[in-house]
Order: sequence, then structure tokens, then C-alpha cells
Amino acid sequence: MALIDSSPAWQALAAHWQRMAQMHMRDLFAADPDRGERLCADAAGVHLDFAKHIITDETLTLLFDLARAADLETWRARMFDGKHINSTEDRAVLHVALRNRSGRPMSVDGRDVMPDVNGVLERMRTFSDRVRGGDWQGFTGRPIRDVVNIGIGGSNLGPKMVCTALTPYQSEAPRPHFVSNVDGSHLTETLKHLDPATTLFIVASKTFTTQETMTNAQSARRWLVDGLGSEAAVRNHFVAVSTNAEKVAEFGIDTEHMFEFWDWVGGRYSLWSAIGLPIALAVGFERFEALIKGAHDMDEHFRTAPLEQNLPVILGLLGVWYIDFAGARTHAILPYDQYLEHFPAYFQQGDMESNGKHVTRDGARVGYATGPVVWGQPGTDGQHAFYQLIHQGTELIPTDFIAPIKSHNPIGDHHAKLLANCFAQTEALMRGRTLEEARDAMLASGMDSHEAARLAPQRQFDGNRPSSTLLVEQITPHTLGALIALYEHKIFTQGIVWGINSFDQWGVELGKQLAGVILSEIQAGDVSSEHDTSTTALLRYYLRRR
Repeated sequence: MALIDSSPAWQALAAHWQRMAQMHMRDLFAADPDRGERLCADAAGVHLDFAKHIITDETLTLLFDLARAADLETWRARMFDGKHINSTEDRAVLHVALRNRSGRPMSVDGRDVMPDVNGVLERMRTFSDRVRGGDWQGFTGRPIRDVVNIGIGGSNLGPKMVCTALTPYQSEAPRPHFVSNVDGSHLTETLKHLDPATTLFIVASKTFTTQETMTNAQSARRWLVDGLGSEAAVRNHFVAVSTNAEKVAEFGIDTEHMFEFWDWVGGRYSLWSAIGLPIALAVGFERFEALIKGAHDMDEHFRTAPLEQNLPVILGLLGVWYIDFAGARTHAILPYDQYLEHFPAYFQQGDMESNGKHVTRDGARVGYATGPVVWGQPGTDGQHAFYQLIHQGTELIPTDFIAPIKSHNPIGDHHAKLLANCFAQTEALMRGRTLEEARDAMLASGMDSHEAARLAPQRQFDGNRPSSTLLVEQITPHTLGALIALYEHKIFTQGIVWGINSFDQWGVELGKQLAGVILSEIQAGDVSSEHDTSTTALLRYYLRRR
């Protein structure tokens, strides 16, 4: 397979950027009075404004040509058809089946998976209703008041992000908690104020062998047994999300309380599966279903909408435009809603673990940039932290602003001020401030001309910094589901354009393997393996002082 950067579509975009790099968005808006009304799109309750980008209609045409050169539409169909597009692991990629509300069969290897998916969802419904209704009781006969999810990566970030985002929909109990880090402080601080008699643990590990998860699970088990005085208590206080029934039973969990998921579900795409059990427990199964429905609505939009009107495709191609032609190295996700505080971190994993690759599906090394560094923080906190760099730094940083029209907490004029800041930042990034405008503003404030001339360069902004704005009515289960699916399909779009496999993560494995070797040396108190001199020196330093 020829690399995409050798295609005529890529070469046309490279030449086009040389012209566009000389243009300013101020001029683009001045030349096109309808630009703000024209460069926008809607789907599944999400409104996307992409007018504040260094693009023209020609840019968009060339980007859609690139998507077709990469055969995006065929790959999209292959994913929805359950083909093994995860080629290095020979697996289908069918997280869209987990939220398929259409009644349409979805198959892997000729077998409709929807009966299994719906079966697990019904088990989740029954279980979450029992816990929330007080029918599921702990070892001492008391109802569950706290649920601790023990997992890592996708088994932690997704449920944690969603539970936080849907905080307004939670009741007093059960309260969700999340433990992921193998650092004992994480588990200790989480359990410090909990009562073993009213705490339920969910151990989320496909293999039930993940080092961090199982270390935390065994320590939580000891805490529970010590607190309640009986090994028999494990049955009432632990459930598993796994496929390894033998290991689950060995731990002491009744396999009737094991919730299944499948190898065609990647960890970072798994919150729609039994991995989402903490969400159903926190907000109720009906709201978990609404989350799924929002994602399904965006799936259907992505599956059926023409590329030119397709929100995930537009966002994905804009990212390619800046990463590969404008030299942008990072991408900021900036939610103007405190409940979305974990959204940037969730898609930090979703994007960087998916597209942080240097070879194509065929194993050829790429000569172009792939996944960017993804980061962000809720506004307005970020404005007083890193926006300075976005506005006046030497890096070009494309940004996504996400905001709800309505707040769950309409206190005074808080939300009006929040949204005013959001819209003002996108305008400031686009417009900037010329040297003359900076000087004139200081003169108008009464500053003398010499001082105004001296300070004007400090207060001048180039502008021309690109941003997308995504508005939703409110952060509800449905709109949150749609936003998550939007970003998932954006990542897919970019992976297809770059010709990489977005659904494996071999870069995670080497560190795990080496950690196993080093752990055995730490336990033995002796460095016996061949390491580089730095690692050997560090290990010896640690062993002498531990």
C-alpha cells in the first residue's frame, strides 16, 4: 500500500497550505459575510461551528478528496460490518454494536452479536436495579451505599469521566469511586472513609490478570475480610467484569456475578459494555440507556451522512490539516462545563493510544505526523493557566471549545459569564490584536505615546489561531453519549487517513514486560538482569535505601 503522503490529494493540500499560510482569518471573514452561518453543522444534538479555521471552500474540497483517497467510506462500512479491521490482533472493531438501538443485526464472523450484547445489558439492568433499590445487600444485611470500581485505562477512565459528567443525575447512594493507580495511596485514600459493610467492589479486567488492577483488588479484598471478619463476605461485596471465569472464581467471586464483554471491544471504547456498570449504578440504568442512545444517534450520523456534512469527518480532517500541513503538534480540548473535567483526559487516552503510531497497517514506517499530543482543562480555569501560550506562544495549537447552552446549576449570572468567556476566547484567538490596535487602546486609556509604543509589542496578538466550538443544549446522558461517539469517530477518521491501525496499543506492552523483570529483582533484593547502566544504578540506589 502506497503511503498517503504520495497521493495527489496529499500533494494538493501541501501546495494549498503554502497559499493559506499567508492568509488571516480576519480577511476570510471580511471576504465572506455568511461564513459564520455557513461553516457549521448539526447532528445528534451537537452543533459544530468550524468557521474559525484557516480554511476556504477549496480547503474543504481538498480535505474531502484526501478522505476519499484514503478510502474512508469503505473503511467506515467495514467497521460497521464487523470486519477484522484491527489487523494486528485479527479482531473486529464493533463498539458501535454495544450501543446499537436500531434492532438491526450486527455480525462478527457471520454471527449476530446483538443477542449477547442485549443479554448483558439486561443483566446490568437487573443488577443495578437491585443495588439501587436496596435488594442487593451486603454480608451484614445492610444496603450498598458506595461502589468502588477497580480497573485501569479504559476500565477506569471511561466510567469515571461519565460518572463525573453526569453528577447531576446521581442520587445520594450508591456513590461511585474509582481506584486505578497501583500506588497504595490511591486505594488507601479511597477506602479511608468507607464502611466495608456497605461497600461494593467492581473488579474490571478482561483477563483478571492485569497487574495494577489485581494488586488493588487483592488489597481491597483483605480490607473487606478484615473489616467484616469472614471470607464469605467476598460473595456479597465483589462482582467482576471479565471473561476469565476461572480466575474470577479463584478470587472468590461467584461467576453468576461476572459480567462479560468481548475481544472486539477495545478497552478505550468499552464504557458502553459491562465496563459501564458503575455508570448504571450511579445514575440508573434508564440514564445509561440514554447515554447509549446518544452515541447510537451519532453513530448513525457518522455511518450515513455524506462526508461534507459529517461532524466526525469534518473534525478529523481539520485535525489532519493542522497536524500534517501546518505543523501543529498538540490539540487542546477545552470544555466550558465543570462536570466535563475528565473529558480531556479521557480523550487523551482515546486519541493518543489509538493514533500514536509510527507504522501503517502494512508495517511501513510513516514519514508524516500522526496523533497529536492531546490535553486540556475546563474553562475558565485554563484561561488563567495555559491560554497565554495558545494566544501568544510560538506553537500553533488548534482547540476545541465545548459548552452547554443551559447549566444544571443556574446560579445568578454564572453561566452567562462562563459562556461569555468561551465565546470571547474563540473570537480573540481568531482576531488577535494588531500592533496599532494595541497602541491605540493604551493611548485611549491615557497612556503617553512613548510608553504606549514601548508596550504595544507585548500586547499585540497575531490571532489566526484555529478553534472549533461545539454547543449542546445541556450535558445530559444523551448529549454526552453523542459527544463521546463524535470524538471516537473523529479518531477513526484520522487513523484511516494516516493508514494506521487505531485499535491496537503495542507501545503499552514493552514497559509491562520490563516491569515484571524489575519487580522480581526488587522482591529478591538483587539486580540480576542485564539493564542499561542508568537503570541498574537506579535499582541499586533504591534497594540500598528502601
